[in-house]
Amino acid sequence: MRADQIMTRQVVTITPEASIIDAATAMIDNHVSGLPVVDDDGKLVGIISEGDFIRRAEIGTQRKRGRWLRMLLGPGTCAADFVHEHGRKVGEVMTHHPFTIDEATPVEAIVKTMEKHHVKRLPVMRGDLLVGIVTRKNLLRAVADLARQAPAPSDADDKIRDKIISEIERNDWRPFGLSVLVRDGVVHLNGVITEERSRQAAIVVAENVCGVREVHDHLCWVDTMSGFYLNSPEDDRAAKAAR
Repeated sequence: MRADQIMTRQVVTITPEASIIDAATAMIDNHVSGLPVVDDDGKLVGIISEGDFIRRAEIGTQRKRGRWLRMLLGPGTCAADFVHEHGRKVGEVMTHHPFTIDEATPVEAIVKTMEKHHVKRLPVMRGDLLVGIVTRKNLLRAVADLARQAPAPSDADDKIRDKIISEIERNDWRPFGLSVLVRDGVVHLNGVITEERSRQAAIVVAENVCGVREVHDHLCWVDTMSGFYLNSPEDDRAAKAAR
């Protein structure tokens, strides 16, 4: 499998000039643990994640290094720590020059890159253009949905997936973080919806694509005010049956 077969295509991004409050709010609202940072031209310049909020002055978790260690590390490291712990803009706390992959990167290479560099997400690039993101959750979905005694995704499956994504994303009701997995004509829809009627609309889109044999709904409903969420009815039934 390749990156383009499992990645999330509708990527939530943020700019370097946005506040860290905006970044935290976007992560919470969209149920993601990290955001690619893009400049005004749409060029990827960094990434901000939950880990960037661990050492913060607001919650009293700044690094407390002894005098001798501060002398050993030098003023530059201490200054960088201060900016990361007190910075108010995304560009001040983000990770610069993030590791990236392209659409054709095999899943095995994706896992090796994540392990080698201790990262949980990899932006997917087409040249200088950000076209998706692969996270550990995408890999988990691939294992849960596709690791069966079935053929590997074919060219026909790729065309089905691309058609479903294209049809869904042209609508205002499209799920956030939409990910579509297809194997042997069996479709798995993943993402976040804030309106229950969007679920059936997405399913109908998939059902109407030529070559689709089954559609499995894994869309999670989220209340935007409280953050309360519900798994799809199909996933709830599967969880109950496994008890």
